[in-house]
Amino acid sequence: MSDEKYIFSAGAKKNIFITLAVGIILAVLGIILLNSGGHHDTHGAEHAVEAVAAHGEHHAEAAAGHETGGHHGGYHWTHRLKANLWINNLFFTGLAIIGVFFICIQYVAQAGWSVGVKRIPMAMASFLPIAAVLMVVVWLFSNHELFHWTHAGLMDPDSPDFDPIIKGKESYLNFGFYMARMVGFFGVWYVLFLQIRKHMLAEDLEGGVNRWKKLVGLSAVFIVFFGYSSSIAAWDWVMSIDPHWFSTMFGWYVFASWWVSGLAFITFIAIILKSKGYLAIVNANHLHDLGKFVWGFSIFWTYIWFSQFLLIYYANIPEETIYFVERLKSDHYSKVFFFNLIINFVLPFLLLMTRDAKRHSRILMVVCPMILFGHWMDFYLMVTPGVLKENGGFGFLEVGMMLVYAAAFMYVVLHSLAKYPLVAKNHPMYNETLHHHI
Repeated sequence: MSDEKYIFSAGAKKNIFITLAVGIILAVLGIILLNSGGHHDTHGAEHAVEAVAAHGEHHAEAAAGHETGGHHGGYHWTHRLKANLWINNLFFTGLAIIGVFFICIQYVAQAGWSVGVKRIPMAMASFLPIAAVLMVVVWLFSNHELFHWTHAGLMDPDSPDFDPIIKGKESYLNFGFYMARMVGFFGVWYVLFLQIRKHMLAEDLEGGVNRWKKLVGLSAVFIVFFGYSSSIAAWDWVMSIDPHWFSTMFGWYVFASWWVSGLAFITFIAIILKSKGYLAIVNANHLHDLGKFVWGFSIFWTYIWFSQFLLIYYANIPEETIYFVERLKSDHYSKVFFFNLIINFVLPFLLLMTRDAKRHSRILMVVCPMILFGHWMDFYLMVTPGVLKENGGFGFLEVGMMLVYAAAFMYVVLHSLAKYPLVAKNHPMYNETLHHHI
């Protein structure tokens, strides 16, 4: 039981590569359809015509520019591709960093129940360096299409495009400081993860409590740093897409979406491993704990969602309500807005409400992928309306890109799981998890 080693089988690799191939085909098909469909900035043009009649040519130009989300040309299919790259970067970066956060929470809380599943979040965190490269590269090549504040002239008082609100944020929203934060966050996250993984593997060989004590200290450092950096990352990577808008709860909102997604992924992989004959140490009691976390933090995410919606929308402050107006009043996004609430709260709440449901692997196997897709849609809803305005959509390109990233992430996770024993047999709380009962 304690010497289990996961074998990354040829069949598992084949399934991942099939998923990757299907994703690539769908993404290419989506691009072909976008090109053949002749999708131009019709919404911006219509808005411009209306503005000409009401306010004159100068205001029409401004209206069309607002609809396209930029000052340098109209909509192009590559904008939608870049928006999808950014959505997937955000979502899968979140899964990776939550892997480290989950481990650290267990050590600081001195929890014993989770010993049997700790290798799963450790494998998730192995995606961090890949996520870092993807984030930096996509931002460098796509920042003008994704982030309005990166356009030249917005911070120049002599420019016709001058924006005093964005100018006021120049000390924070500028290339050097922005990239320093992005690279710095990933650097510290990954260095701390390497140290944590090193001590976890050494603990497994040496036994005792010396490594465990060091891990508690390292975990506390990581949690404190993550608390600050994850909120700032949410401001940088998501909220600054709409630089005129802000929410004091947005850092919590992004964290909640990441956290419940990470819990769902850990639970999903644990059940898959159990179904393949691995993780003999994990039983219905451990699944019950994971199910309770997934259920409870789905409610927590909803609490943050509703609090942000209520406080911003009910206050009726124009510069704050625009986030919800763009999503509620649009034919493209209003359905997704309500679908987001149903799939991420209503269904998990009802399906996992009972004690038996949280212990039943078949129910968890349905709910966990549903939550993962739901929170991917949550990031879609955070990013797409701000980047593409009324040019957004959901089709082959979105599904294909999601499958490509999911296949890559799953390959990294399973490859990492196969490198180390599945269970830390010399963990000081190994006996506690053996006798865990709720």
